[in-house]
Amino acid sequence: MRALAVMLSSMLCACSAAMQAPQDSGVPFDAGLHDAGTEDAGVTDAGTLPDSGVADAGGQPDAGKAANCASTFGDALTNSFGRVDGTVTAVVAPADQQCALPNGDHVVVQLSMNGAIYRMVVNVQGNGQDNRVGLLTREGALPSAWEEGWHTDAGLDYPTLGVHSTDSAFALHPMEELIPLVVDPIRVGSKISVFATSSGGATAASAHLIHRNGAMRDGALVLEADSASPHWLLFRFPNQSF
Repeated sequence: MRALAVMLSSMLCACSAAMQAPQDSGVPFDAGLHDAGTEDAGVTDAGTLPDSGVADAGGQPDAGKAANCASTFGDALTNSFGRVDGTVTAVVAPADQQCALPNGDHVVVQLSMNGAIYRMVVNVQGNGQDNRVGLLTREGALPSAWEEGWHTDAGLDYPTLGVHSTDSAFALHPMEELIPLVVDPIRVGSKISVFATSSGGATAASAHLIHRNGAMRDGALVLEADSASPHWLLFRFPNQSF
């Protein structure tokens, strides 16, 4: 009986350890993946109120680019990483609280895809002790030609582009400095490709995690995507090394 009790005790300890052991997804924890311990406000914010304190730090509204922001959105994005190819209809800065589903620490790029409007939600502030966000811009062709739609067979990994966190050009910016660097080069009416993740379902109008994630799921904005030389915007957080 004593031997049986020892064996059962050992089995229980092993099970407990297995349940407590963290799962390594291959993607390091970063503020952008978990957004201060909650889901990304850009995807789950349909019922939230604007954070006016954060928005006040986001500069003045760009009435020109946000003027035609939509109030109804599509539902075609599935629970997946992919590439959205569409046409820019509005660029909503954190200060543009007059638009539907305002966001206090993200720039929202609204685009038209297959007859409906979708929200591409871009972090411009992290949530760690260092809440700056890194931005690197580059010119380069898309892996495949721009084609309107939601392409879930797409993959992106910054190092395969020759981009690493140690690159001096991957500079970190506070939110008030980063917002115009993101908003200004986006032209309303232009073609855009966005590498991002959607949760699908009730949040099938939005895609987020537009930054370094690893595992071929890195987010990016690609401006003038149908041109001979598309303009890429890549993002990272201070605690990410790759």
